[in-house]
Amino acid sequence: MRIIDVAAEGYEAAASALRRASLGDDARLEETVRGIIADVRERGDAALLEMGRRFDCPSLDGLEVTPEEWDSAHDQVEPALKRAVESAAANIVAFHEKQRRTSWMDAHAGRVTGQLIRPLDTVGLYAPGGLAVYPSSVLMCALPARVAGVPHLVLCSPPGKDGTLHPLVLFAAQVAGIRQVFKCGGAGAIAAMAFGTQTVPAVDKIAGPGNAYVTAAKKQLWGVVDIDMLAGASEVCVIADEGANPAFAAADMLTQAEHEADTAAYLVTPSREVAEKVRAELDRQMESLPRRDILRRSLREHGAIVVTESLGQAFDLANVCAPEHLALMVRDPFAALGAIHNAGAILMGDYSPQTLGDYYAGPSHTLPTGGTARFSSPLHVDTFLKKSSYIYYTPDALKQAAPDIIQFATAEGFEAHAQAIRARCEES
Repeated sequence: MRIIDVAAEGYEAAASALRRASLGDDARLEETVRGIIADVRERGDAALLEMGRRFDCPSLDGLEVTPEEWDSAHDQVEPALKRAVESAAANIVAFHEKQRRTSWMDAHAGRVTGQLIRPLDTVGLYAPGGLAVYPSSVLMCALPARVAGVPHLVLCSPPGKDGTLHPLVLFAAQVAGIRQVFKCGGAGAIAAMAFGTQTVPAVDKIAGPGNAYVTAAKKQLWGVVDIDMLAGASEVCVIADEGANPAFAAADMLTQAEHEADTAAYLVTPSREVAEKVRAELDRQMESLPRRDILRRSLREHGAIVVTESLGQAFDLANVCAPEHLALMVRDPFAALGAIHNAGAILMGDYSPQTLGDYYAGPSHTLPTGGTARFSSPLHVDTFLKKSSYIYYTPDALKQAAPDIIQFATAEGFEAHAQAIRARCEES
């Protein structure tokens, strides 16, 4: 894994190594997804079943999870794992309860303005499936929506070869209060939730991670339905001072790098000694990991170690990176927190690994990627709320404001706007 020394190679070389390319367009993939969307919109369930039989289960004969499948899933999950899911769910709810917002009103001198804050009516959630199992994604998307007050949650996830969803995914859905789950995946599932089919209801917003086809479908369907974000490959940036534990820093880099070969893992440190020790730890630790081939490719193609001229410069470069996960392995992480402006999740200190955030601590792990933490936020309660403003003026209050309003309307060339004010003032 390469080491970039800012003193020798310059600040811009380091910044360039830490910038992730934004999600680009793959013309062939986009066209394929466009065809899937059109097919689902036209044929509904028939298209979903056909795709499910082709890609997931050849004998798939239904889309909605049956009561028998719900019961079977609950029985198959071991008690210790159930307790872990329930404990994580409690933490997620407790964290997001603090994000609750209420409607408000401001009234004085014949004027009333305010804001109504309401939950969306129906939200569709997507959980990757098939060979992988992601109950954590179900909890991390569904529970903030529940706290927001969304009354109807729908979950889509691709089935396994036997035509069922993994019991743990269904148990997580039960814990999260989801009552409608459908066995369909990929771009087809996103289209189904956007338009509705004979079985899958149309929703107001779609949230949850997925592969490139899922992301492309969300991108194409935004406007028909709202989406949470366009998420790309995962990433982590570790800031380590001279007292950091190299084994911990390496472990946290490998935590993200094992997701897929496109994942990025960075170390930024003012200590050349720490940089060398972390690089050695990466080599040592990955040898015992089952996904070491993916790890090697991820670190080789998308990883970097940057040696800075100061800890302050490390913070500056981390803000350029704007990573999905930022680990502060420094002597006083709370003092450093104010220097971090761009990050999805900030993991503070030696004993707050990303794994804690991914599964258990409480904040949603659905985070902005590809540098979009410069302008966007993790999934949160407001993701599932809509706001309406309201205005009430008495006749006297409108007459007092009328000259200023007419000035604006006239300056913009909208005489009908101005006349709507004059008519009321003349009448009163």
